[in-house]
Amino acid sequence: MNATGAVAAAVVPAAGRGERLGPGAPKALRELGGVPLLVHAVRALTRSRAVGLVVVAAPADGVAEVVGLLDTHGLDGKDIRVVPGGATRQESVRLGLAAIPAEVEIVLVHDAARPLVPVEVVDAVAAAVRGGAEAVVPAVPLADTVKRVEPRPAGPEPVLDTPDRSTLRAVQTPQGFRRETLAEVHEKALAEEAAAGADALPAVTDDAGLVERFGGRVVVVPGHEEAFKVTRPLDLVLAEAVLARRRAADAY
Repeated sequence: MNATGAVAAAVVPAAGRGERLGPGAPKALRELGGVPLLVHAVRALTRSRAVGLVVVAAPADGVAEVVGLLDTHGLDGKDIRVVPGGATRQESVRLGLAAIPAEVEIVLVHDAARPLVPVEVVDAVAAAVRGGAEAVVPAVPLADTVKRVEPRPAGPEPVLDTPDRSTLRAVQTPQGFRRETLAEVHEKALAEEAAAGADALPAVTDDAGLVERFGGRVVVVPGHEEAFKVTRPLDLVLAEAVLARRRAADAY
């Protein structure tokens, strides 16, 4: 990779509503310690020397609001671009990717709902792609035993088996990709949707899953327990506690 290509760009899809946190503002704009989750997430990315550009895919009707929000919280001096996102996470990533200059060869994709990811995780993901991996995910071992069940809308669900926990990992973000790999799998997914319809395809919840679907190789680097996803009200309580501890230690 040339010097320009070795500096990563990051896409933050932030156009979703996040209904599991309850009614109100979109999840990315909910506050943590008086600051929106999105601002925390973008700030975490900009702390990494490996990241030279952050593209935020905002709600289509909220681009100006998100621009003003980032400026208000001291991020106007960074190279941050805000573009309208799509109706799905996949579409938002694709739109964010289109806003990245062609010479950038490493792209990270980060959930706005993971506001406290440590900079060393961002660095490790970017370094793994720079080292030759086509797709990289940070992940942590599972603490709980996992059961595979037969899903049922009501009543007890029969257990099918118990996977070996030592082979399982809980995946986090940012996930890192060679730019050409990420663009290619999104193009293929778009073509599949056009041919078969989105409802006819297996659900994919992250970009690494698209790489896997189309035969690519994904590798794992160590994640961090503080890079958890804020999805439910209890997660927000935990995030507040982590943030308070960091502030008390002058680490944030």
